[in-house]
Amino acid sequence: MLFHYIADIVTGLCLLALIAAIVVNFQAGRMARGFAERRSPVSTASMTAVGLLVYATIRFRWGGLPLNTDPPMLALRAAGLLVLILGTAFNIWGRLHLKGNWADQVRIYDDQSLVTDGPYRFVRHPLYASLLWMIYGAAIAYLSPLAALEGALIFYPMMIYRAQLEESALVDKFGATYENYRQKTGRFLPRLADVRGTSVQ
Repeated sequence: MLFHYIADIVTGLCLLALIAAIVVNFQAGRMARGFAERRSPVSTASMTAVGLLVYATIRFRWGGLPLNTDPPMLALRAAGLLVLILGTAFNIWGRLHLKGNWADQVRIYDDQSLVTDGPYRFVRHPLYASLLWMIYGAAIAYLSPLAALEGALIFYPMMIYRAQLEESALVDKFGATYENYRQKTGRFLPRLADVRGTSVQ
């Protein structure tokens, strides 16, 4: 069916764009700079392993629902595809904006500056957030509850763990400046101002 072919092409292009951005990050990370590093089991390799699991789940239709073409279901799948595209774009925007501060491990460079603009105005961890959006978007586009479950039960806890490690290192480096940023900015979703003018997650 036409939508399925379009979804396959769009998904493939999104994955290629993400891979290219990661390769650029690794190249930039080879520059000689002083840094302090905390090793983490959650790195590009382990994230890729989960990504391959999700891909296989979708590709081989493990636990997938029938790919029917009813208008309401087609609209839902199109919305999922849009989330996948937006997640990819947000991820690349975050990588470009982070520039040389990216690292495969939890690394704080001696000359590192605190990035709080661009996509970092909206969420503290746009790279991790957007990867989650991509997984959930793909799961919806391909009607795969199992892929969504893998994202929720495996990938999401990994992102929480990695984000907490990074935030601890950033607090050590930037102190109250980062604490203030953390209070004002959501981790994976933008904070919304409530009617009293305070912020909620």
